[in-house]
Amino acid sequence: HHPTNLVLSVIPHVNRALAESIRKSTPATAFATLLTDFADYPPHFWIERQQQYLICGTERAEQQAFEHGHDRGHVFLASGMVMKAKFYEKRMVDRVVELKRLGLDPNLPTGIVLFGGQGSSTMLDIVKRLNTGSSELQLILICGKNQKLQNAIKAIPTRYPKFVEGFTQDVDYYMALSSFLIGKPGPGSISEALQFHLPVIVECNGRTLPQERYNAQWVTEKRVGIVLKSFRQVREGVEQMLDEANFAEMKSNAGAYRNRALREIPDFLEQILERHEAGAKEAGTPVATGSALERALSRPPPSHPIHR
Repeated sequence: HHPTNLVLSVIPHVNRALAESIRKSTPATAFATLLTDFADYPPHFWIERQQQYLICGTERAEQQAFEHGHDRGHVFLASGMVMKAKFYEKRMVDRVVELKRLGLDPNLPTGIVLFGGQGSSTMLDIVKRLNTGSSELQLILICGKNQKLQNAIKAIPTRYPKFVEGFTQDVDYYMALSSFLIGKPGPGSISEALQFHLPVIVECNGRTLPQERYNAQWVTEKRVGIVLKSFRQVREGVEQMLDEANFAEMKSNAGAYRNRALREIPDFLEQILERHEAGAKEAGTPVATGSALERALSRPPPSHPIHR
């Protein structure tokens, strides 16, 4: 029998039910929630008014935790969202050689257009609208598993160079070749782009997922990109982005962003275990012993990871 030291939740909506279940079934176990959005979308999304630990990736989420009554001892602030390890390794590439290999021009600003694993028909519209503009640029378009979209984009004659890719595990490679990102305001895509010092062009309107609307606000506040009301304005957005002074400022701000969350969170979890054990001893209640982190790290990863 191996008692559970710590339960870590990385999904919204269910944290109240999880906490109640843990209190009833294994009260000696610590419970923590790792927010994978830039901010909470109350009520009852990420943060609940209950005894638990919270790991936040922005100052806004941290403040929301305090507003819900959580104290400093139960709230941890990471430097950003957790990403795949390869985005922290930041592979080095010869940009000139690799762009030429893709049939692109190393002297042109390169936008990477990314809308998740299934792509989006919005990408087709973006290609057409930018084709009517005058900005000197080229595009890398990642269509995901949407073969129909990939074929449709390839078939469009454009005044600018473009490289069209399907599903790939090498998004980090294509970001290393790029100058800026065009995509949805998801926490993952924004964080990954900034890790490669890429300013972003995103959309925010009534169709944007409610929990992602603050992400767009964050982009504006940090001056790391441009937020459009609609991608119908993408031509103007790109022109604004590529203005020499604007691009220099946003590129500098993106370059100043430092995300160390992958290294920080294991330390936070160790601190949570230590604080939980110390608090339980002070209260005279039993706690599970042993290293939950060591056991967790020794287990194989799930066969179907969640990609955001």
